[in-house]
Amino acid sequence: MGARLNPFGSPLAGKALKHFIAAGKVIEDSTLPGATQELVKLRASQINGCGFCTDMHSKDAAAAGESAVRLNLVAAWREATVFSEAERAALELAEEGTRIADSAGGVSDDVWANAAKHYDEEQLMALVSLIALINSFNRMNVMLTMPAGDYQPGQFA
Repeated sequence: MGARLNPFGSPLAGKALKHFIAAGKVIEDSTLPGATQELVKLRASQINGCGFCTDMHSKDAAAAGESAVRLNLVAAWREATVFSEAERAALELAEEGTRIADSAGGVSDDVWANAAKHYDEEQLMALVSLIALINSFNRMNVMLTMPAGDYQPGQFA
């Protein structure tokens, strides 16, 4: 299956994606741990059914040293013992932030309070921004039916 449109050949997409990527760089350079960032991007991408981003973020995380066990258990993080309490709080926030339409109140106060126990305000802002940004990337790639499987770690760095 091929993509419906080629975002890499579109001047408009190039301009828009430049800003998305710049926002991602700001988040990447924050004090939010890199491993947490990759886990959150992977989990949101799984929920959204974005094969392109799931492929990318699992490979980038592995290239950065993330273990296969942890990557394979992201989808079942609640039952897994390989994630820290802080990572679990970030994954829970990512899930509720990604499934925001499934809850009349959005992200619950309990989920927010749990995340706030582990992350300072700047890290929380980075986490919220990251969840919003990966959801934007996921939606674009799903709508365009971007194919998955050929990504090489660091390909877009």
